[in-house]
Amino acid sequence: MNNSVWEWLVRSKLNAYSATERFKGPSALDAGPCWCFDRFGQSSTPLPGGRTVLIAGEHEDHYDPDFYIYNDVVVLHPDGKIDIFGYPREVFSPTDFHTATLVGNSVIIIGSLGYPAERMLGITPVAILDLDTFAVSKVTASGTLPGWLHDHTADLSEDGASILIRRGKLDRGGEGISLVENIDDWRLHLAGWRWERLTERRWQRWQITRKDRKHHHLWQIQQAIWSRSVGWNKEFLEEIEQLTRVLGIRPDLDLAATLFRPSIPHETMMAMEDEYNVFRIKVEGIVVRYVVDTYSIQMTVEGDLPQATVKALASDLVEIMSTLENAPFDMAQL
Repeated sequence: MNNSVWEWLVRSKLNAYSATERFKGPSALDAGPCWCFDRFGQSSTPLPGGRTVLIAGEHEDHYDPDFYIYNDVVVLHPDGKIDIFGYPREVFSPTDFHTATLVGNSVIIIGSLGYPAERMLGITPVAILDLDTFAVSKVTASGTLPGWLHDHTADLSEDGASILIRRGKLDRGGEGISLVENIDDWRLHLAGWRWERLTERRWQRWQITRKDRKHHHLWQIQQAIWSRSVGWNKEFLEEIEQLTRVLGIRPDLDLAATLFRPSIPHETMMAMEDEYNVFRIKVEGIVVRYVVDTYSIQMTVEGDLPQATVKALASDLVEIMSTLENAPFDMAQL
């Protein structure tokens, strides 16, 4: 599918809006998304000999008119040559936040976030990219599947016979339920394409969301806290004014600072470098992890704590968020 414009966009990684402006093209609101190579959730696999294989990925998010999830493969050659391969959707679905594992002369593509309407609950997407022909073929695997998984890690075993899957997020369906963390480990055996579940962690998990199912404003509140702490008075006043207008009250930033610091005895843990919006504490020696997304906060207790303690931790979240947002919150066990 090579053409000079796309090859230039691969090299420049110009975003879709800027490319449209550069060529004085029609608005994406009228013409649909502009093809671009400025993507999230794209895998990059270096090959022996110097080539690099880049697979799919997405541009922007669903609210942007240029949002698009791609199902292409781009090969960068050591001499600067570029090859672009495209596929029918029924052969290779729009794929993002997958893993790509080099096994012999193939790349094994596992998982995807994908478009919500195209997710298949209980299924874990697996496909093979043949590096001789660049054909893609789907795999129907047996065994105990992780489910609709993305943003995970994949490690090839030393003998090359299996791929170990950890972490990531799962779409388990259910009204009002956000994507949930994958807390278990899985192995895909390549001979026979069989999934094996390696762990079954029975950790307690809770999710809190606004009762009206609107997104919360924790990111904006945290930004205001940051602006105040570094003395950005102009930005701070603007952020507080906007939050007050949206929430109907002036947010209590001192209360917000206690959000993941419950009243029960606990130990604060350092954040990990590769994580965003993840907070940890220890209660009675057990790690309690909070994961924040746009619509929810999920709390995972990585071990055994008394039920009363767990409910107190979840209730603490509900009480603080309800006060901050000036809106009632729901609490549900996952």
